[in-house]
Amino acid sequence: MMKNYVLAIAALTAGTTAFSQSINKIINEKTVSRVEKVLSADDMQGRAPFTPGIEKAAAFIASEFQKAGLKPGSADSYLQKFDMLRTKPISAKGTLNGKPLTEQEIVAITASPALNITQDSKYQVITVPKDSLYAVYGRVTKTTGNYLLAVDTSNRRLFTALKRRSTSFAPTANVVGVLTQETPASYSIEFAQEITTMPLSNVVGILPGKSKPNEYVIFSGHYDHLGIAKQPNAAGDSIYNGANDDAAGTTAVIMLAHYFAKQKNNERTIVFATFTAEESGGFGAQYFSRQFEAAQVMAMFNIEMIGTDSKWGDNSAYITGYEKTDMGKILEKNLEGSKFKFYPDPYPEQQLFYRSDNATLARLGVPAHTISTSKMDSEKFYHTLDDEFETLNMKNMTEIIKAIAISSTSIVAGKDTPSRVDTSALR
Repeated sequence: MMKNYVLAIAALTAGTTAFSQSINKIINEKTVSRVEKVLSADDMQGRAPFTPGIEKAAAFIASEFQKAGLKPGSADSYLQKFDMLRTKPISAKGTLNGKPLTEQEIVAITASPALNITQDSKYQVITVPKDSLYAVYGRVTKTTGNYLLAVDTSNRRLFTALKRRSTSFAPTANVVGVLTQETPASYSIEFAQEITTMPLSNVVGILPGKSKPNEYVIFSGHYDHLGIAKQPNAAGDSIYNGANDDAAGTTAVIMLAHYFAKQKNNERTIVFATFTAEESGGFGAQYFSRQFEAAQVMAMFNIEMIGTDSKWGDNSAYITGYEKTDMGKILEKNLEGSKFKFYPDPYPEQQLFYRSDNATLARLGVPAHTISTSKMDSEKFYHTLDDEFETLNMKNMTEIIKAIAISSTSIVAGKDTPSRVDTSALR
């Protein structure tokens, strides 16, 4: 009996050692540093959307996905292309129930350069009560209909914010909103705007699943940043390198792509995605997330700012929305016996769960969480010109990436399925 026990322990130790050696060959500080340095280099020009710098970053990420052996996320490209509209209102005027409307009381969401509507137009009138503007707006803009929203004046702040929104997806609906406390019986509204179509690209690679190809696990991070400052600092530096935010997360996605592609044992399909325009409003993640049936997404690991130590020091990170699903417990179970520990988000007052690129799918019930180490109450170089490679703890960042790889193994293998986010409070 004792002999068999010793042999079993020896076999387990040998297996663990082999696993450790295997992951270390792929995810190691030298390789992680190579990728991070490229993404946060000055020649990426801060990776702002609509610049040559972000295009260069996208090409580099695509080349890494190709080297890893991933399939392109689109039919023939790793670039998931989509258009944004940048709009500039020219004029807005009209009447409602015989009373004049000011320009400040009219908003239009449309892909058309001009609208001219009356009560004879085929527009569905919707009364928008207190505190429900964004809920109604979000619902109707996903359709192909025509709508006139009579927005209660209690929504004035959100109405004004909606008027200021200059960048958005190309809407399929025509939505005109008026700020009023009356029910529209008669109306005549004219609206004109200048439209510029602006192309963007996420970078997406896919590792098809063996036995569960229609169940998806997503690893993601955003690769855009703030670009170039209008004025250089005292040292003459004007480039927002964004080494931690979020070249670090993008580096993790690339390393995980290489790792899982080498393992060749994922039963579920793994999607590796790096998003554009996160700093501009999360547009890249929103577009990407809309390409999936939420019920088919088993988990999303969004990785954001893991290059600096967490408040607990080395070998630790936190998970936003930890209490909303049991995904964190699954990750912890898979890390038993290691030095690494995941913690619940220590900054709940900042509502991080619904502020990052995981939010769109999380609102649909997907166990979609962000993993981070950023000290949100004291991160020294956050959104500064000093967020550079030299400020990162590359040894610890490497260990975090390995921990994500190991802790996600049972989910990727289809053995564990995290519970869903309760969305009843969001309806």
